[in-house]
Amino acid sequence: MAHIQGKFDFAIDRGGTFTDVFARLPDGRERVLKLLSRDPQNYKDAPTEGIRRVLEEETGCAFPRDRPLDTSRIGWIRMGTTVATNALLEREGERTALLVTKGFKDLLHIGTQARPKLFDLEVSVPDVLYEEVIEVDERVVLKQDGCQLPRKDSQRVVTGSTGDSLEVWRDLDLERVEKDLRGVLSHGITSLAVLLLHSYTWSDHEKAVGALARQLGFTQVSLSSEVMPMVRAVPRGYTVCADAYLTPKIREYLKGFTSGFKGALKGVDVLFMQSDGGLTPMQQFCGSRAVLSGPAGGVVGYAVTSYIQMEKRPVIGFDMGGTSTDVSRYAGQFEHVFEATTAGVTLQAPQLDINTVAAGGGSRLFFRSGMFVVGPESAGAHPGPACYRKGGPLTVTDANLALGRLLPSFFPKIFGPGENEPLSLEQTMTQFRHLTQEIKHFLSSNKSQTIAKATNQSKSSTLPKSQSEMTLEDVAMGFIRVANEAMCRPIRALTQAKGHDTSQHVLACFGGAGGQHACAIARSLGMKTVFLHKYSGVLSAYGLALADVVEEVQEPCSLQYEHNSFGELDRRVELLSQRCHDTLCARGFNSSQISTEVFLHLRYEGTDCALMVTAAGYPRNEQTSQAGDFRSAFTQRYLKEFGFTIPDRPIMVDDIRVRGCGKSGIEVMYKPKKGRVQAKPVTMTKCYFEDGYHDTAVYLWEELPCDHTIPGPAIIIDKNSTILVEPCCEACLTEGGDICMTVGTDPHCAVGTELNTVQLSIFSHRFMSIAEQMGRVLQRTSISTNIKERLDFSCAVFGPDGGLVSNAPHIPVHLGAMQETVQYQIVSLGGGLKEGDVILSNHPCAGGSHLPDLTVITPVFRKGVSGPVFFVASRGHHADIGGITPGSMPPHSTSLQQEGAVFISFKLVTGGVFQEEAVTEALMAPAQYPESSGTRNLHDNLSDLRAQVAANRRGSQLVGELIDCYGLAVVQAYMGYIQSNAELAVRDMLRAFARRRRQQTGSLEVESEDFMDDGTPIRLRVNINEDEGTAVFDFTGTGTEVWGNCNAPRAITLSALIYCLRCMVGQDIPLNQGCLAPIQVIIPPGSILQPSENAAVVGGNVLTSQRVVDVIFKAFEVCAASQGCMNNVSFGSEKVGYYETVAGGAGAGPSWNGRSGVHSHMTNTRITDPEILEKRYPVILEQFSLRPDSGGAGKYRGGDGVIRKLLFRDNVVLSVLSERRSIRPYGLEGGEGGAAGLNMLHRADGRVLSLGAKTSVSLRPGDMFCLYTPGGGGYGKEEEANRKPQTKRRRLNETFPERGSVFEYRMAQEGV
Repeated sequence: MAHIQGKFDFAIDRGGTFTDVFARLPDGRERVLKLLSRDPQNYKDAPTEGIRRVLEEETGCAFPRDRPLDTSRIGWIRMGTTVATNALLEREGERTALLVTKGFKDLLHIGTQARPKLFDLEVSVPDVLYEEVIEVDERVVLKQDGCQLPRKDSQRVVTGSTGDSLEVWRDLDLERVEKDLRGVLSHGITSLAVLLLHSYTWSDHEKAVGALARQLGFTQVSLSSEVMPMVRAVPRGYTVCADAYLTPKIREYLKGFTSGFKGALKGVDVLFMQSDGGLTPMQQFCGSRAVLSGPAGGVVGYAVTSYIQMEKRPVIGFDMGGTSTDVSRYAGQFEHVFEATTAGVTLQAPQLDINTVAAGGGSRLFFRSGMFVVGPESAGAHPGPACYRKGGPLTVTDANLALGRLLPSFFPKIFGPGENEPLSLEQTMTQFRHLTQEIKHFLSSNKSQTIAKATNQSKSSTLPKSQSEMTLEDVAMGFIRVANEAMCRPIRALTQAKGHDTSQHVLACFGGAGGQHACAIARSLGMKTVFLHKYSGVLSAYGLALADVVEEVQEPCSLQYEHNSFGELDRRVELLSQRCHDTLCARGFNSSQISTEVFLHLRYEGTDCALMVTAAGYPRNEQTSQAGDFRSAFTQRYLKEFGFTIPDRPIMVDDIRVRGCGKSGIEVMYKPKKGRVQAKPVTMTKCYFEDGYHDTAVYLWEELPCDHTIPGPAIIIDKNSTILVEPCCEACLTEGGDICMTVGTDPHCAVGTELNTVQLSIFSHRFMSIAEQMGRVLQRTSISTNIKERLDFSCAVFGPDGGLVSNAPHIPVHLGAMQETVQYQIVSLGGGLKEGDVILSNHPCAGGSHLPDLTVITPVFRKGVSGPVFFVASRGHHADIGGITPGSMPPHSTSLQQEGAVFISFKLVTGGVFQEEAVTEALMAPAQYPESSGTRNLHDNLSDLRAQVAANRRGSQLVGELIDCYGLAVVQAYMGYIQSNAELAVRDMLRAFARRRRQQTGSLEVESEDFMDDGTPIRLRVNINEDEGTAVFDFTGTGTEVWGNCNAPRAITLSALIYCLRCMVGQDIPLNQGCLAPIQVIIPPGSILQPSENAAVVGGNVLTSQRVVDVIFKAFEVCAASQGCMNNVSFGSEKVGYYETVAGGAGAGPSWNGRSGVHSHMTNTRITDPEILEKRYPVILEQFSLRPDSGGAGKYRGGDGVIRKLLFRDNVVLSVLSERRSIRPYGLEGGEGGAAGLNMLHRADGRVLSLGAKTSVSLRPGDMFCLYTPGGGGYGKEEEANRKPQTKRRRLNETFPERGSVFEYRMAQEGV
């Protein structure tokens, strides 16, 4: 595998735009080359062309393009490619069919049931990858001890690879399967994905189907049990579909690539980079492991080059390209994730944790409602930035050009329609002049004064000179600063999520655009060092040359990590290790080149938070398995990431993984540059920074001597990148020819209290970052499943008046509610709040939503100021706080006391001391009421409350640091500006609606009405003032408080209102109290929307909130009603408890069909995977599919609801809390209403019962609950549609999809 004497070795990264080539020549020299990935007029394939050019130029021999290349001089070829990623993004893979267990044909359409963008009414979810579905009437279930299910037929019992016993309820009917497969083949589909439930542990049925399919002529058959044998059917299903969809495309590409060489590269060692950072032979390269093939090379490149040179300090990789930026971390080991979403497809496979954010050189620049906004929209390669001469928009690249940070004379002339012109500074400046005028106009308008009034500046006061006379350069600089802040947030999240200090890292910068931003980003994050490798412009290709060949094997497990299991565990580890070793030996490695590393996927029993753990650094002893001390490794990492351990809880092994490495990377060679001559600039230029233009020296990287320091400001130019050395920074060339920059502190630029629109955008990011970091601390330090794993919490920052400043992430039902809670405490406690106090509250009269949502509030004090200067708060859903039913969500509660413990203004911490005894007494207090209990999980309650206090402490600390940096007056001023910015966006939306409404009807009043299932009306009349952009929302006429729990506290209505306003604004705005500033809300006391103090409210939070949304959207005629229900289902016994909410149909709109099988509006909860559900609870999921034709008809159809059938294996109590069982979701503009939902019970004795909307019933083994959820309403008259409407299909690369663990965390948080 090493370099062969006299041969050329090539490492090639084929990207979407450029192909990078690294070549090691026979004499040891190295060459790099960059060429266009697509240039059909000159060559068929870019990697082949790169190899041809190097061979021709270095040997002097002709290698004609029209003939296959002679391979006799090629040692090895290594490649990374975006072929799989692009096929996934553009949905250009192979035509594929899915074969799945009967009852689950729509499982991958429904997925987790959460919608990807919380505030988009048109729910846009990428298409599934298969064209046709075959349902197979087979069923295997896990054998459960204590299962009392009566079965007449005898089942075959088999043993799975995990050691679990399974019952075969229905065997395969291969004759029927063959008939169905032939039908698919007749339609021209030859690629098949197979997903059968529980095949991760028992795969016989899948293997039988696979053998039959291959025999019938399918050219690609992917079995989920082979592609990734991990529990959880949905991600495994996505993964196997991606494998079937992409692998034929990869084979097609490889066939084309090898055809450019004599003998199709036979005898040449050709390796491809996989998503996990390891190389694999060309023949083994498959779709499910190929999606990160391109960026993985860059991670290996900076990991190998930077980590050692930087004295093994942890490194952040920063790869900024045209449309996006990739961020990752390396601290001696590659950081992997085992489930990540790319282009809407969740892949269950080892992948490097590469976090992609939609901010790159091509990110577009906008000025919206007084704020500078960068991205996420991108100009793409066509038309590209304005300076590309193709009529493109302003982008980050244009801003750098306008500031003198990019020099057109050093760029190749490849721009314009003929691709033969230089970058156009003129076109960039023309567009910036227009944008600058737009911003100036805004700053001199009444809209600007609306924001400025936030700090009581008079309307006649003049703006500061820096604003009223804002220059073009000021505008461009502002966008650069906002872009930098946007890129800092995911870096903070990536490090702090795992307990690391961001400032202790080195920033390793590579990619074409990163060098212009590296100093500023490092400074913002507190980093002192930036490292740029000499091949930073082609580091992904160089990383391929440094990488090792990797063979990974993994299998599921169900063992407990304890002494009695070590024998079986060691046996299985040895077998997997031997498989890796044998495979690598067969690929030409000898034993001395092979190393294996064992990983165990471990979690505490009863939790879902599993960590893939290596025992490196934890050697074995008498109390451990042979592979090492995994218990210590797991507990230490758990403590590092989450801040605590659970000493008495058993540790479970979910998977065993062995990673074998064949050492094959080239050695990093350093060839010191000679001489200590003075570095001479090739030219001088003017470059703009915060304090104006500076004379800036321009150097060529290749001409720099080593160990010479270049003070900033300076520009260093390489063939493939431009590096900006900012003032107060300095760059030095290392012996190996790399650049190491030392980042100095920026001379403090004083920020005043007057409005500065650039600072407005930056402070918006800062306040959001505080709330996000609070959330990370809460998630890390909490213990309950609800908060730690389901992420059912919100954290927020409030002003001294209790007004919401920033709230992250967004759980709709929490949006406005916490503000009411904080403001209640200010009025109630007044001057009674002291430093060191923390308040606990959940009562509806104090701004609570429902009792399980406990809000912890901490006042932030400042020396010399008498009262609190800010407040921070965290609201978390506790799984149980007492009451008449487990889970504290009783379907038939009639008073608040039946729903659990009540806190109004409870001092949880006094003088810095946690009041454990008092809060324990309060949590147990519900036991004094008839048929009620105190909390059933006191330990988790106390642990999570401490975690909430810790999160608030972190928020208080960060607010203090912000005040230290800018001063209290400035921070509070910008708090007000941010709130006023949201107010301005809502006023603009109301004015636009009023204008349309006046032109259509002449009236500025709208009204609507809808009903709860019991007939209670919710009425709304809205009066809009077009001139002022204000509105009165009057709910007079709404029905009275009800005998039941569908009463909704006032805070719930405000949350629903903020949600609706944000949806109607249609763009990202800060979600804070400013949203409600132009709104007057009138709610009649004693109504269902403002009930009495002791009214039951649990249903109001989860059901009535949805109806309030329906009524608001109906008044504004925004879209038809969605399912209008969360379909709350819970069951439990003394041994177990479970709760879920279930998807339905989304409403159609003026230009879209409603999405089927998705959560809408005030909820976005993910649903438990079928295999996890059946593994942990006494239930069999018989069916989970769409409910055909339940969506309302119309020009645009409403989405269909779902059918979900649960067969119970033990005695349980089932509780259902639902709506829209008698009142159908409305259609709009002539569209039909969606079908009402239905709750049915099929008794084991054959009786079939309708349960109604709200019930609690005892079930016996063999009983089956059948849930039919409502569909969404249709929009427009059906006859207006010329054809059956199809939701418009978007190319997924038009709006760039983010990815990585930070993105997954945000999606999980919004999926609550």
